[in-house]
Amino acid sequence: MNLENTMKNLESRGYTVKYFSSGKEASDYINSCIDGTSVGIGGCMTAEQLGLCDSLSAHNTVYWHWKSSEENIRELENSAPFFITSANAISEDGQLLNIDGMGNRLAGMTYGKKQTYVIAGVNKICDDFDSALSRARNVAAVKNAARFKKNTPCQIDGKCHDCRSPERICGSLLVMWQPPMGMKVEVVLIGEELGY
Repeated sequence: MNLENTMKNLESRGYTVKYFSSGKEASDYINSCIDGTSVGIGGCMTAEQLGLCDSLSAHNTVYWHWKSSEENIRELENSAPFFITSANAISEDGQLLNIDGMGNRLAGMTYGKKQTYVIAGVNKICDDFDSALSRARNVAAVKNAARFKKNTPCQIDGKCHDCRSPERICGSLLVMWQPPMGMKVEVVLIGEELGY
């Protein structure tokens, strides 16, 4: 994994890229960028670990289905002008990969936002597309299925089986080669191991 190459390649694809050595610095930065507005957070362990919901809620309206049982919370997440999520994997050549069960996080990353922040620890960076896809399927998806106590084959041996389980939480894959037209996407890399 070469951090400098990854950052350069992300920038060449049209992403704004910031690097912070600690999660605290990254959290402070995001709080300075999003103020007095509304923000949606897609399923994101990194945001949870950084305490972004609490810190942003002090000066914004935050919509996050992990923190609210409001009936239409996912729609509110996706209607906010700002959106925060992570990536399951980032290839060194600058591709962002995400797997999702319902698709709300993927939708939030790709349509209608003023600004999207993709926050990720350096543990998400992979050498190439194949290793990034493997990480998304066999690390992130497996850990998320375990966290939600899903009855899926990956819980037996820790690897993806491309199963047909009704409890499967990895039904969709998004590969972002560049920011969607008309959207600003900033990748905030953090020099710590964060998220799945």
